[in-house]
Amino acid sequence: MAFPHAPGLLPAEVAFLCEMEQITVVPRQRLDRLDLLGGPTKALIPPQRTTLPLWLAILLKRQRRTNIIPPPWLSTESLEEILEIETRHFTETFSPAPQIPATRQTDYSGRPFYASPPFVGSCTANAAPTALPYHWYELSEILLESASDDVSDPDRVRQLLRDIREVRLAKMRKEVDQLSGDGEGTRLDGVGAMEISESRGFVTGVMDGLRKLDASREQARREREEEERENRRYDDDDEDDEMT
Repeated sequence: MAFPHAPGLLPAEVAFLCEMEQITVVPRQRLDRLDLLGGPTKALIPPQRTTLPLWLAILLKRQRRTNIIPPPWLSTESLEEILEIETRHFTETFSPAPQIPATRQTDYSGRPFYASPPFVGSCTANAAPTALPYHWYELSEILLESASDDVSDPDRVRQLLRDIREVRLAKMRKEVDQLSGDGEGTRLDGVGAMEISESRGFVTGVMDGLRKLDASREQARREREEEERENRRYDDDDEDDEMT
């Protein structure tokens, strides 16, 4: 018997998808290219930097074959600036997300394509320092768990990440208050994958409650209109009786 669960991706599934994010590494040993399903990787030649999927970078890190270069937004200075942006604009918007390049790129086989998450390089060493990518939270947790020695001041980084997460979740709850049954909605631009996964139950619960309230109000309105029509019908009948 299958046990039903809430619609949408579970946090573990979101973290699994995050492992496809590209990240910058510095190899410590030479390694020939690997033929993966997504295409072959570049040969690792110390000390040349290269980008690898997060899952492969973590695997090589555990084997002590590479060091990981955290994205610029995972530094204490950048996180403090992001936290300032989030708190200063608490009632307006979330911190800006990375820009998706509009230029066409080529894959390993030379075929053209337009990059989109998680292949936009928003977690590499060349990423924007104050833009949180779509998988910012889960990627941070993975790096702090498996490569904390490559992160500068990891304890301070953990504290700042917790503060940013709490502010953004509170902002999401506040945005949900604007939902109503009158066709109005709210924008959640810049919200991350894990934040959506964790808040999905709360948001859908609020929307279900609003639908029930709207349905009861609509039913009450129809009953009130029907009662008014009946009253007018009786009044018209009384007037006809008086005239006769």
